[in-house]
Amino acid sequence: MSNKPQANRRRPADLDSEDDAPLVELARSGDEGAIRAIIKRYNQRLFRVARAVMHDDGEAEDVVQASYVKAFTHLAGFRGDSQLSTWLTRIALNEALGRLRSRRPTTGLERVDLEANSAQIIQFPALQQATSPETEMSRQEVRQFLEQAVDKLPPAFRSVFVLRDVEELSVEETASALAIKTETVRTRLHRARKLMREAIEAQLSGAFASLFPFDGERCVHMADRVLVQLHGQ
Repeated sequence: MSNKPQANRRRPADLDSEDDAPLVELARSGDEGAIRAIIKRYNQRLFRVARAVMHDDGEAEDVVQASYVKAFTHLAGFRGDSQLSTWLTRIALNEALGRLRSRRPTTGLERVDLEANSAQIIQFPALQQATSPETEMSRQEVRQFLEQAVDKLPPAFRSVFVLRDVEELSVEETASALAIKTETVRTRLHRARKLMREAIEAQLSGAFASLFPFDGERCVHMADRVLVQLHGQ
């Protein structure tokens, strides 16, 4: 692949295609539009995957950048045996795990002893336009709480959870991306969901006492209305 992007080879029809194949062919020749289109298409997934491993936004961004550089530099080696998204995900995972291994002997992925537990899918709130500042603040608080809960998952569980329940990949796609068995994906996902549920329940249990408050001005107004009624008898 040429080191200099060739913007003049851009073909809008190909860049708008949902199929990755035309983009890959253009990107192989250094087409800048195709490279930008691929990055835009997979930025979120690669960041989430890298973030699940690195536990830090800044480091995750570095991983994604390095992963794209490796991918586009070696795009000639992509034969289409797997989906482009899977290939890019593997590169990002390898980059992230490689950085962790350079810091400590193991990442913890090899030592996790997993057990199968049933659990319900936990959906992340959709990022919709807020109808009010209060609504937006509530969404931000929920999102931050869920992100913190994901961050507390063991690395092996966290990667599977992000790919399955956040990116909504299939079991097979997740297994391919992580180079593990489909049964391992299912087991880790069950365990991750169980831990997420426990974290949410622990967080919410202390808030039950504050449900349906009837204090402050509401209490004062109630007393006023009762007194008015009593005086009228």
